[in-house]
This record gives sequence, structure tokens and C-alpha cells, in this order.
Amino acid sequence: MKVALSTDGNQVSAHFGRCPQFTIITIENGEVIKREVLENPGHQPGAIPRFLHEHGVDCIIAGGMGMRATGFFRELGMETVVGVSGPIDEVVEKILSGKLEGGESLCAPGAGKGYGLDKEECDHEEH
Repeated sequence: MKVALSTDGNQVSAHFGRCPQFTIITIENGEVIKREVLENPGHQPGAIPRFLHEHGVDCIIAGGMGMRATGFFRELGMETVVGVSGPIDEVVEKILSGKLEGGESLCAPGAGKGYGLDKEECDHEEH
């Protein structure tokens, strides 16, 4: 199983589309066997879901994500988990122990709507 985390440094990024990179972990038999960091290919409708799908990702974890993006992932058969924050290593431990809990998206519904690709910030609170 491959899991992508939207990341900014060593933290899960609040918004998957604007994160600097994605940390991708490959899990087999309850252990991380590979960890790689890929630069965000750019925030354009459907581009990131296709990019991660091409890298074999099964699940994306982020602080927040809009409904449109969630739909793109669903169309590609990929699971999304939002409402996640904190250091990458702690989140990975929760994944491995089966204790990772998602929640409400950290981004307000429609936060990116009408702003096009030039919007650089989301309207969520910093955590």
C-alpha cells in the first residue's frame, strides 16, 4: 500500500494542493519499506490526483482538501483522509498502528473557489 501525505517540511500540510511536496510511504506487512519525497507538480484541477495515481498511491492524507479534489481522487479509486495535522513521523506511526483518525477538512468549503490558480493561501486557521 502506498500512502501520500501532503507535507511542508516535517509537518502534514494544511492543504494538499498548496503543499510544497508529498511524502510517499510504501507499507508492507505493517512496516514502512520505502519513503520518498516528491515535489508538488502544481495546483491545477485534477493534476495532483493524476500525478499521485501515476505513482501508485492508494490513499492521500492532508489537513484539508476541497470537494472537487476529493471527487477527482474518488474517480481514480483513491481514498482521502483529511483533518490530519502534526509531524509526519507521528502521523506515520498512527497509520501503522491503525490509530489515524481523520476529521473535518481544515479548509473552509469553497475556500479556493473563484481564486483560480493564483491563490496562494487557504482560509483555514493555522494549527
